[in-house]
Amino acid sequence: MSMIRWDPFEDMNRLWDQVNNLFEQNLARPEREPAPRTWAPAVDIAETKEAIILRLELPGIAPKELDIQITEETLTIGGERKPAKTDGQRLLRVERRYGPFRRSFTLGMPIDREAVTAAYHDGVLEITLPKKEDPKPKQVKIQVQDNEEPKEIIAE
Repeated sequence: MSMIRWDPFEDMNRLWDQVNNLFEQNLARPEREPAPRTWAPAVDIAETKEAIILRLELPGIAPKELDIQITEETLTIGGERKPAKTDGQRLLRVERRYGPFRRSFTLGMPIDREAVTAAYHDGVLEITLPKKEDPKPKQVKIQVQDNEEPKEIIAE
């Protein structure tokens, strides 16, 4: 007989989903346009020796409608996915999420902001953030007033 691991939060998550579905099904009127719900695109983040790479799922959003901002420590991506036009059709079920979104990521390391690249293909936005090289310590010779020879120290 194999043992099954019990997760106490799995039952709570299932109950939470059922309550949400209950409200969505019973309170939604099919004659009305569905209210926009908040959403956040899924993201994968990878790291290589040279760069950090983010891949976001953004189907249905044109690249020109995206707002990408990079500061010293943060990457922020925003935009809006708009519902498709229904042309008089009555919507029976709406499962895709629409509306504005904004995702921010703390980078945690210096990035070469001038070399950042982005590509958009098949609804996936890929942003490559090249890492800045760590500044190397600089040696500086300091003259001491008493008749000693100059000492080398490392200043950072």
